[in-house]
Amino acid sequence: METKTITLKQIAEQIDHHQTSGTDMDKVTIQSPELSVKDAYEIQQLWEQCAIKRGDQKIGWKMGLTSVAKQRSVGVNEPIYGRLTNSMEVTSNTLSLKGLIHPRVEPEIAFVMKEELKGEQLTARDVWKATEFIMPAVEVIDSRYKNFSFTLIDVVADNASSSRFFLSDQAFSPFQSSLDKLEVIMYRNGEKVQSGFGSAVLGHPVKSVIELAKMLHQVGLSIQPGMVILTGGITEAVNVFDGDELKVTFDSFGEINFDVKKEKED
Repeated sequence: METKTITLKQIAEQIDHHQTSGTDMDKVTIQSPELSVKDAYEIQQLWEQCAIKRGDQKIGWKMGLTSVAKQRSVGVNEPIYGRLTNSMEVTSNTLSLKGLIHPRVEPEIAFVMKEELKGEQLTARDVWKATEFIMPAVEVIDSRYKNFSFTLIDVVADNASSSRFFLSDQAFSPFQSSLDKLEVIMYRNGEKVQSGFGSAVLGHPVKSVIELAKMLHQVGLSIQPGMVILTGGITEAVNVFDGDELKVTFDSFGEINFDVKKEKED
């Protein structure tokens, strides 16, 4: 058991190296085919410790595979989750490609919590009661694996392809709009490239938060006050490249605009 724990730590450190250096790697299941999903989440937790040692800070969670189509594509029947840290949040309107390998972007709705949320029997009412506000968001996913190719175990170990994220400047009441009917449109260089509705996220983004709390409860964790929760992609992810300009509209919630550069401008 001790040997396996050391091995998982080594894998976490290997993934951390490729995340921080922005270099791709072979799937971890190639070198360690015996890994389970449980092992993969333990690797995630060990990676979190690497980030904290660097002075990073955990600020929330992200959900992935929140559409039935995406779940079927990798042969699972539930979403996955990953960890968000302070260094992942982009606070300017420029996405620097420094440290990224093959980034893709997708629009999401973020929940920011004011109360702890835990348990396996939560309702939407429990989530709304614990929510401080919601915000439009754009997540930048970036697998560390070559060719953006991986199995379920690989992607969980790789922190669910977490990389960067943008939050809008404006927060909104969680009670003012039906998020399942929220239409989101993504433009790249003025061309409409994706559109969708909030219902793409497990039928309603609030269900994503319920599912996250349930999955965390199974391993003795919970959603803490102040945490940011990215609930999952509303559309398919879109590749971005140097020089691209992105605009994502969120109905009455406004829009998020940013450009993509090789190096962050001063």
